[in-house]
Amino acid sequence: MRVATLNLWARHGSWSRRRQVLIDGFRELDPDLVALQESVVTDDYDQVIDLLGPGYHVVHQEGGEADGTRASIASRWPLRGVRQLRLDVTDRVNPSEFAGWAGLAEVEVPELRRGRLLFVNHKPSFRLGHERERELQAVRTARLIEEVAGGLDGDVHVVVAGDFDAPPDAASIRFWSGLQSLEGMSVAYRDVWPWARPHEAGHTFTPHNPLVRGGNWPLETGRRIDYLFVRCHGNGPTLRLVDCRQIFDRPVDGVWASDHFGLVADLAPMS
Repeated sequence: MRVATLNLWARHGSWSRRRQVLIDGFRELDPDLVALQESVVTDDYDQVIDLLGPGYHVVHQEGGEADGTRASIASRWPLRGVRQLRLDVTDRVNPSEFAGWAGLAEVEVPELRRGRLLFVNHKPSFRLGHERERELQAVRTARLIEEVAGGLDGDVHVVVAGDFDAPPDAASIRFWSGLQSLEGMSVAYRDVWPWARPHEAGHTFTPHNPLVRGGNWPLETGRRIDYLFVRCHGNGPTLRLVDCRQIFDRPVDGVWASDHFGLVADLAPMS
């Protein structure tokens, strides 16, 4: 199964030109599961359906910003048992801005003959000084996953995707990676990028992209903040990695698709 994540940057910038790059890119990519952040959904427009096309089951974040900006999950296969979490964990997290949400859904994947798959879109607070919030948000989402996974019979596979707004050495990412505990809890997920490309920094929010320099982050130096994680059980991850690469990481005819680069990974059963 092909899993992708991308922050769409809503409809900012030269949207009509970006839109076509995204449509063409997603059609070529042909992902099975997609976690999108800063997607726009209004009464008369659904950016996810517009970009991905027909054939997807979609769940959107409830609420969102005033202009319709939110997060979304899309799947080739039916979604069930959908759960959503608001992640306004402290008074510093403003619920009126795009600052904390997680969505979880059980996906019926035909290729997984054994076990079930939980697909999670995790979007914590974006502000630089909010690592404490991101720690609490990571724990809250991880607890939801364990609660849902514990209620399912048989093997449970979990893929967590999203714009985590923190670099790999941040406490919130170390928590997901099984390198430290937080709030009396520990988990273990395999970070797909270094699993596939251990010698590449893989920055997904970088000044090499002019949309970053020209936006609200003119002094940005470059970070890897977009992730795909596979939950570990026993001695390692429950799914096998076939390949992982960045997506929308270069311009098309001078047009950059988003201010983030995305990720795609091909995952397969162990046997």
